[in-house]
Amino acid sequence: PCEVTASLMDEEYEIFYVMPRGNHTVTEFILLGFTTDPVMQLVLFVAFLIMYVLTVAGNTTLMVLICNDARLHTPMYFFIGNLSFLDLWLSCVYIPKILAICISDDKSISFAGCLAQFFFSAGLDYTECYLLAAMAYDRYVAISKPLLYSQAMSIKLCAFLAAASYLGGFNNSAVLTKKTFSFDFCKDNVIDDFFCDLLPLVKLACGRTEGYQALMYFLLSSNVITPIALILASYLFIIATILRIRSTQGRLKALSTCASHLTVVALFYGTAIFMYMRPQSKSSRAGGKVIAVFYTVVTPMLNPLIYSLRNQDVKGALKRLFSQWYH
Repeated sequence: PCEVTASLMDEEYEIFYVMPRGNHTVTEFILLGFTTDPVMQLVLFVAFLIMYVLTVAGNTTLMVLICNDARLHTPMYFFIGNLSFLDLWLSCVYIPKILAICISDDKSISFAGCLAQFFFSAGLDYTECYLLAAMAYDRYVAISKPLLYSQAMSIKLCAFLAAASYLGGFNNSAVLTKKTFSFDFCKDNVIDDFFCDLLPLVKLACGRTEGYQALMYFLLSSNVITPIALILASYLFIIATILRIRSTQGRLKALSTCASHLTVVALFYGTAIFMYMRPQSKSSRAGGKVIAVFYTVVTPMLNPLIYSLRNQDVKGALKRLFSQWYH
């Protein structure tokens, strides 16, 4: 995914790269990043490079384990593998450009590069919303119908849920990207952030935005509110099922199977809500960038750790993989 994203972000399609915008032509945007202090830029470069290496290593390892070990060929790990793929791809959308901004005096990003970054980031985020909802349904089936779990969560159903997540996420991203980049960016081309995000781009746009606001409400309801409602409904049924379990040990075991997913959901939606629902004042910009780092960089790095640190199946698969390499 890194090579595909980098290729598409660098390719300068004529239709997008140089396009009349109002009274002048916008061919690039300027990303202000975090700071202009050279020492701090170097510190940030090292920090982001370490996080990038950990993200790529963690998610790649988890995908290799799931593909290599037959004991992990279950619906739950199928969805976890897809989540790792999304996180790996998402890190490739953001971090290479962040690293370039930290060590280079050139803070620009081409119009086509900004469009591609916007499209892929929105598509991957929307896809993850749907995928987390599918994972919540998987946990509901596993706890409420353990004896019929393999039949209820068949390969065809898992593949359908995953494909629908990707299709829905990127279709909605295409609609949002087309609408956003059809605006005249006649105010300025300076983005006070480290990536091409929705809110900074809208601030630079000119013209009427009533139709755009209606589109945003539709995308918010279909890509965020609906998956959250499905996740909450799944866990209400899970809680009802757990309460019917008589033994305390049985209840704890059922809850433990949901702990990792709940943690990932809380991280993903918690940081997203803080990022996009906070007041858009000048004093909040620095804090907003910190939240954005957690949302775009830290969360994809933590997800594989969350699913592996307390997971005996993953630890066992890792030991078996090492034993294959050294014997």
